[in-house]
Amino acid sequence: TSSSSTSTGTMDVSTIAKNAMPSIVSITNQSVQEVQNYFSMFGYGAQTPQTEKTTSCGSGIIIGKNDPELLIVTNNHVVEDADTLSVSFVNNQVCKANIKGTDADNDLAVIAVPLSEIPDDTMSSIAVATMGDSDSVEVGEQVVAIGNALGYGQSVTTGIISAVDREVTIDDTTATLLQTDAAINPGNSGGALFNMKGEVIGINSAKYASDQVEGMGFAIPMATAESILEELMNQKTVDAS
Repeated sequence: TSSSSTSTGTMDVSTIAKNAMPSIVSITNQSVQEVQNYFSMFGYGAQTPQTEKTTSCGSGIIIGKNDPELLIVTNNHVVEDADTLSVSFVNNQVCKANIKGTDADNDLAVIAVPLSEIPDDTMSSIAVATMGDSDSVEVGEQVVAIGNALGYGQSVTTGIISAVDREVTIDDTTATLLQTDAAINPGNSGGALFNMKGEVIGINSAKYASDQVEGMGFAIPMATAESILEELMNQKTVDAS
């Protein structure tokens, strides 16, 4: 065996990170929202609406392509209410993205980048992620999380599977998730949770994590996501702008 693998076919964290980075993207969501100013709030002056541009960051995983588009999975809450979406690839190339399909109940979305907008050198540097079997994941198994934590760019964290089939209820919606003690922070949302074979077993969802606790990150299992993503990938792309 080499220094980066074992007889069971697993890899070390640095090898997983190196191999996985081409399949992970950073996503920037810019939206314009209406806000009340102080005077109109208290009935003074003209009731003219004020708008404010907000920017939020997340992550995504390249899952395939069709004839005109590169397809990327992320969390629905990463892309909702977007006026413009942009994707940054492993070589820092930034391209505009559009929404392909969303499933708010399962917090999943597929976005699309036109292949015509992606330079050749970027196409040669990116890769489609390899999907793994989340049903076979065991408690105590080592995992690696990669995502755009706090919008600083891709970062790598590692830990173990703390629990499987963990029921978590947020906003009256209950989801069955993988729990991990790998650090999952805002901006990691939509990024990948890898097993030690470098396969995606979950989609990280910081939305379900509380800032009052440590070591409790959650990911949507690929076994749950795959059939949903197949459906979303076949929907008609909607221009985010």
